[in-house]
Amino acid sequence: MPEAVDSAVDGSDEDMPLSLRLSIADTLTLGNATCGFMAVYFTTTGILIPHLTGDQSGMARNSAATAVILMLCAAVFDLFDGLVARKLRSSPMGAELDNLSDLISFGLAPAYFVLVYGVVGEGAHQRVAAVGAIVVLLAVVLRLARFSCVTLRDGVFQGMPSPFGALTVVSIVLLELPFVATLLAIIGTAWLMVSRVEYPKPRGPLAVAMLAWIVAAMGLLAAWAFDAPGGQLLLQTGCALQLVLGAVIPLFATARRVNNFRDNRREARATQLP
Repeated sequence: MPEAVDSAVDGSDEDMPLSLRLSIADTLTLGNATCGFMAVYFTTTGILIPHLTGDQSGMARNSAATAVILMLCAAVFDLFDGLVARKLRSSPMGAELDNLSDLISFGLAPAYFVLVYGVVGEGAHQRVAAVGAIVVLLAVVLRLARFSCVTLRDGVFQGMPSPFGALTVVSIVLLELPFVATLLAIIGTAWLMVSRVEYPKPRGPLAVAMLAWIVAAMGLLAAWAFDAPGGQLLLQTGCALQLVLGAVIPLFATARRVNNFRDNRREARATQLP
């Protein structure tokens, strides 16, 4: 038996191309994609289909909470695959897998959530909601493409990270604001994702804080899904806090850039003095 065939029969991966070997980080990335797909599944089967069939079994709230929790789980996978990739081996296709998974979980899933919101919400907003959903999806596509092409200084992202943007978009929907206000807030979030505003990468204490916030958000969603006392108020408070964070971080980033610009101008003037 030829040596290559013998190796294949034995199950050895010694002759497998390096680009086809999955690392631990890649496995976490695939978990991210799976969560995003399942979020779309629960949004369809638990919210859209019951609405279209006139089923009032009360599953919409549970399914909406499950879909958002799955997006939060995708964010956890996205957080840890980067940490694991920096600590352990990362495969050559890790970056491509990460972008494709992020597109599913933080592009398609929240955009679809917005679309379904327009279908099941009060009034005929399907077409306008479709525009908002497309804006979200294209913003994530452009943001991920730019991330692959642009090299920035270490420790920062350019534009709102797609996981943070997806959670902000979903929070806007769950707040149940007037439709026009909801659409404008969603478009504003999409603009932040493709903007040049710098966001810090979740490392060290910031990563711990982000993980704690995700776990707290899951708890709020569970309380809302099971109609716990004050669950609705807790959910609205959490969603409002997510929006505040989304608005405050760009302000701090802009203020920091202005201060840096002023400091650089002062240094330039000082060097020009005799």
